[in-house]
Amino acid sequence: MRCTILASGSKGNCLLVEGASGSILVDAGLSAKETLRRLATAGRSPDPIRAILVTHEHGDHIAGVDVLSRRLDIPVYATTETIGELEFRCRSRQHLNSVPCGYHQTFSVADFTIEAFATSHDARGPCGFLVREDGATLGVCTDTGVVNAGMMESLLRCDGVILESNHCPVMLKEGPYPESLKRRIRSDRGHLSNPAAAECLCRLGGNVPTIVLAHLSEINNTPEKAFSSARNGLGLLYDGTTVIVASQKGTCPTSPQEFTL
Repeated sequence: MRCTILASGSKGNCLLVEGASGSILVDAGLSAKETLRRLATAGRSPDPIRAILVTHEHGDHIAGVDVLSRRLDIPVYATTETIGELEFRCRSRQHLNSVPCGYHQTFSVADFTIEAFATSHDARGPCGFLVREDGATLGVCTDTGVVNAGMMESLLRCDGVILESNHCPVMLKEGPYPESLKRRIRSDRGHLSNPAAAECLCRLGGNVPTIVLAHLSEINNTPEKAFSSARNGLGLLYDGTTVIVASQKGTCPTSPQEFTL
């Protein structure tokens, strides 16, 4: 299973996961045109893409979903609540090719076996995903204010985890956002802070060899702060773990945001 981060952050999120007989996108928060451009930059063709998985309905995760689904003639998988929001927001008059997925109910796309699990975010029916193929499991857990016991149980089954590390609490407190937005971000239905992500990594221990820190705020965080916090959380287990900090700019020939499980 090969994973390529096309974008990660508040301006758009998109992940390409490639398997032996096809690939999927997790979220499509860039325009369809920009998503296709970034695929080309990464040396990937859209032809093998079989589906789009959507974690929730916020714009930085769905901006290109409608157009990409129709252009590539592929279905969109999301919770029933998220699909309702997607259909309401679709600009096209054409019916969205959507397939509802329930929490902890598995479904198949190409050679992937996929399972959604609940996250804690101010959206309708938000979820993360477990994606399995050829003995490897990837966990996608972004846009959540907490990582509870149920989510941790899912992540402990993974060989690689994409985990939100959204903000530095001090930068958020001292930053330019209005207090109402700061409260939203800090809440249990907001975004995971660097220390909260580090605590999660400590609980994961050495069970997950590949960690991707994702959805970093460009205003309230830095890659260096997120990485340092994660390293502290891993402690002595850091030497056996690969830690990648995902970028809003995604992959490019000189700085590939890729990993293989």
